[in-house]
Amino acid sequence: MEKILPVFFGGGLGAVCRYFVTTSLAGKFGTFPIGTFVANIFGSFVMGLVLGILIGRSSENFRLFAAVGFLGGFTTFSSFSAETLTLIQNGQIFSAAANIFGSVAAGIFACAAGLTLAR
Repeated sequence: MEKILPVFFGGGLGAVCRYFVTTSLAGKFGTFPIGTFVANIFGSFVMGLVLGILIGRSSENFRLFAAVGFLGGFTTFSSFSAETLTLIQNGQIFSAAANIFGSVAAGIFACAAGLTLAR
């Protein structure tokens, strides 16, 4: 039970931060879900930093708070999936493809960059 609390609080904080990112960027690029895109890429970068810095140097509870809770609540794969499906259903195939390939490629690159920077 004690391991659930850091995940719970980190997840809540991460979700609130994601809300601020997505609402502040909404509509800036037409119907493209830029807020979710930014949250996923930034979250991937921070995940790399967390993996590089915290592993072996922090308590398990802090890692649970930061990586599982906060970043789990901040990054938005389920939102990414729903928004991409909406783009497809609306016939915006190019935007859907850009979201899919851009999010995956940039997310992997950002996570690797964060890990490299942390090391």
